[in-house]
Amino acid sequence: MTAKKTKEYSNKELTIVWEPEICSHSEVCINCLPEVYNPYGKPWITIENATTEQLKDQIGKCPSGALSYYMKAETSTTTKTNTEINIMPNGPIVVSGNIRVLGSDGNSETKTNKTAFCRCGASSNKPYCDGSHAKIGFEG
Repeated sequence: MTAKKTKEYSNKELTIVWEPEICSHSEVCINCLPEVYNPYGKPWITIENATTEQLKDQIGKCPSGALSYYMKAETSTTTKTNTEINIMPNGPIVVSGNIRVLGSDGNSETKTNKTAFCRCGASSNKPYCDGSHAKIGFEG
């Protein structure tokens, strides 16, 4: 596993952390807050277009965990302590909580918040979902 790439977008209270390599492109962010998330914009996240509470609520709905946040006084992203596994209709397996992923190469990676794992077999970022299930019409 390689080092993860992240981008951060901040206002005075909250910092959004985006991990593009694990984004499943479900468009939940765009559908919830189109005034904040514009995939054609530069930057694509305009954090000042929503309140901190709106942003926290939307980030909690991100199925892949590609979006997380931390508050100004905190040093790490918000996490869940309980582990929950959800099979998304026609999509990935989403694990919520703190987990350790052991790669076939022997490397491990700690994941927090949510992680979407490929279920269709078409992801180019295995074991993580990259949204390929939508492109190939996966059903299951």
